[in-house]
Amino acid sequence: MNVIRGVRLSRRAVLRGAGAAIALPLLDAMVPARLLAGEPEAPRRLVFLCVPNGVHMPDWTPKAEGALTELPFVLEPLAPHAKEVQVLTGLALDGGRDHGDGPGDHARSAASFLTGAHPKKTAGADLRVGVSVDQVAAGKLGETTRMPSLELGCEPSMTSGQCDSGYSCAYSANVSWRSESLPTSKEVDPRAAFDRLFGGPDSGETPEERARRAALRRSVLDVSLDEAKRLALRLGPTDKRKLDEYLDAVRELERRIERATKDGDSPLPEGAARPAGVPGDYAAHLGIMCDLIVLALRTDTTRVATFLLANEGSNRSYGFLGVPDGHHEISHHGGDAGKEEKIRRINRFHVEQLARLLAAMSSAKDGDASLLDRSAVVYGSGISDGNRHNHDDLPILVAGRLGGSLSPGKHVRYASQTPLCNLYLALLDRVNVRAQKFGDSSGRLAGI
Repeated sequence: MNVIRGVRLSRRAVLRGAGAAIALPLLDAMVPARLLAGEPEAPRRLVFLCVPNGVHMPDWTPKAEGALTELPFVLEPLAPHAKEVQVLTGLALDGGRDHGDGPGDHARSAASFLTGAHPKKTAGADLRVGVSVDQVAAGKLGETTRMPSLELGCEPSMTSGQCDSGYSCAYSANVSWRSESLPTSKEVDPRAAFDRLFGGPDSGETPEERARRAALRRSVLDVSLDEAKRLALRLGPTDKRKLDEYLDAVRELERRIERATKDGDSPLPEGAARPAGVPGDYAAHLGIMCDLIVLALRTDTTRVATFLLANEGSNRSYGFLGVPDGHHEISHHGGDAGKEEKIRRINRFHVEQLARLLAAMSSAKDGDASLLDRSAVVYGSGISDGNRHNHDDLPILVAGRLGGSLSPGKHVRYASQTPLCNLYLALLDRVNVRAQKFGDSSGRLAGI
């Protein structure tokens, strides 16, 4: 054990100072406390990433089953992590189908992606869909963490208005549902998400203290620096290095948020509004949100996270990829080769963000393993081909080993129309959340 002077730390230990609170990563000094508390197993974590408008399936699906020795164009960015990824072909989302409700596939696909339920067609307040798998998991895993779950996105989390053929915007803009009628609103502002993790109400910081700290340009780390120095003196060399590396990562993320938002404290012209803190650069926005997920997991602030990269039906343009067209617009490509080429570029860009997240999770130590070893990262869409709006043969992959309970590094082809919810039921089992059924599940997905 790499600890001196017999120091033992709680897994919930934080650094505090002047109203800020910084959760700590898993240190060797915490292991005895964890064992004494009756928690012999290392934490297992679930992360769900959802992309809009489906994908270009010919560039997504591996040619052969078995070992991932050759990746298609869209999945090529995952090559360094091929042994940690499994591509699951043949899964279907019945809740995304119309069932007599007519158009509205985008809204239905997002609303059912993590719930497995068919949403009630309404643009009013009488929403009804189902509890999402992340919230089912958070109900159990969140009992021992400061935040039961973390929900992030890059486009507004709307709860009203009509966005898709008579369906409420709440369906298109949310994938996490706390109850059948209440979405779990996602955070799109990196600064607000950062404050929730490192300087929010749970730490006791008042709005006045937060404003004073911002005005003084003091990092959230600076206000806890004295306690960090005192703690380092009590740790062994390995834990001290872990602490230094982690604090450096928090500081660098805070600086990146500052650079990306650039709102500062300088006077504004009369009538001008201060930016809300959301980066104008979409790639930077995605990167910061992914790093926030890693820090939240690394500190065991939460064990469940969802990230909606863009709202379903998003017509965001990707000029930085040479795609000035709207994403939703060109997803209806009609077989046009030029539009298909643009779609595959967007799809690959999204997978590059996943690869970045997996790299960060793989390099983040969690005791004698990595975050990725102890996690399952589900990535996909509730629509398969954006042109056809079909909800079968979905683009779904799972990364990570979830504490040794998953066997990645392969492509598995399932019988057509196998419920996606069979995967969720199997994952819930592996995080010790027992359920007989979830959504439209017909059993537990085998072979993962």
